Amino acid sequence: MEHPSLEMLIFLVTAGFLASFIDSVVGGGGLISVPALLLTGLPPGMVLGTNKLGGTASSLTSSTSFLLSGKINKKLVMWLFPLSLLGSVGGAFLVKLIPGDSLRPIVVVLLILVTLYTLFKKNWGSISTYRGLGKRAAWLSAVVALVIGLYDGFFGPGTGSFLIFAFLLLGFDFVGAAGNAKVLNLASNLGSLVTFACLGYVNYYYGIPMAISMVVGALIGSQFAIRRGAAYVKPLFILISTLLIGKQLWDFII
Repeated sequence: MEHPSLEMLIFLVTAGFLASFIDSVVGGGGLISVPALLLTGLPPGMVLGTNKLGGTASSLTSSTSFLLSGKINKKLVMWLFPLSLLGSVGGAFLVKLIPGDSLRPIVVVLLILVTLYTLFKKNWGSISTYRGLGKRAAWLSAVVALVIGLYDGFFGPGTGSFLIFAFLLLGFDFVGAAGNAKVLNLASNLGSLVTFACLGYVNYYYGIPMAISMVVGALIGSQFAIRRGAAYVKPLFILISTLLIGKQLWDFII
């Protein structure tokens, strides 16, 4: 494996911190971390695998932070965690078989719908109305966790937005939705990381320093969200979702 220069390490550490600060709350950190890794000259498959190393460290940190603050429904995420992990393993294997760009038009449409719905539903997510799952909602949630996990392992952009939106639909407020979403994001990151590592798609010289800085960014970002509440998380959610839409449209056009 190629060893990075000191200048490249400083660049990756800085990018990793910024990416995880945002990602720990609403997802979308890949908008920063993936382009940063691409600038190193690593091949695309290696970039995705290396990014998952940092993403796993970041989501583990923010999940722990949300858990300690009491913002995670442990019973619910314990039911959905293995499904998200299993889906991501399958998705990571698909990277070798199908070009991820084939999903881009569908992802753009879904992100637009999610963002518009959140924007125009004024008081949505300001207070939690979640009182448990019925049988139908439980099975539907299981399917959603499996599908989003598969998507995250295979392609990834917008995973955080889709997970938060799913938990908002269940009745959680924005902070609770963000906390529960990070646990499932941890599952999908972990599953795809292990798969990418087995395939030899992780560069540890680049990934480990970046992952360390992402732990710090995730800790600060998640604590910021917990203290500021939904008034901070909702605007950030809309902003990052809008940037994701723009990024996917730009990549599709060029």
